Amino acid sequence: MAELHFFTGTMDSGKSTLALQTNHNHAARGRVGRIFTTHDRSGKPVLSSRLGLTHDALEVGADFDFWRYVVTTLTAGGRIDYLICDEVQFYSPDQINQLAKVVDELQIDVFTFGILTDFRTVMFPGSARLVELADRMNVLQVEALCWCGKRATHNARTEDGVMVTEGDVVVVGDVEAADEPPAEVAYEVLCRQHHRRRLTAARAKAVSLAPEPLPFG
Repeated sequence: MAELHFFTGTMDSGKSTLALQTNHNHAARGRVGRIFTTHDRSGKPVLSSRLGLTHDALEVGADFDFWRYVVTTLTAGGRIDYLICDEVQFYSPDQINQLAKVVDELQIDVFTFGILTDFRTVMFPGSARLVELADRMNVLQVEALCWCGKRATHNARTEDGVMVTEGDVVVVGDVEAADEPPAEVAYEVLCRQHHRRRLTAARAKAVSLAPEPLPFG
């Protein structure tokens, strides 16, 4: 029986690397699959890992319909045995429903990979729907680490070096004011304690280098 799999973890936990490995393992057994992604770090429709591995992929836009794509491909004589779907946190709930329908009605395995919560610690709608529908949910065992050495559980966003907890979930050049240069946006993973305190690696270093106050005032 085909199944809908959801592999999740924070940034730097190896999700995209596992997606590439999963595709390799199935392709090596003669199975034919399709790879999908959206908003990949490369800025192109490519499945890429931070280890430097890449594979061509199909871009999932807001209007992409998985059910229509698979049915059209099969009707035209194509073969699809499985789907690899990366960055699924950015998929819409309707698109997750379509993936579940592909599994149930067409008996095609679907392997999805993504993070659960955004930089505000709010669950992505696509990920939330997968938690509700997936046959199997797997938390990756490769633990990303906070700068303090503890297990990282939260994704943090910084703009010009300052951690923020408000703003658009997907940033595509939209964090700058019209009359100001673009903000430098970066992400890092933190433990819950340091995410709550907004204590990033750079800020922790700055604090540690700050001079101690004099013992009198």
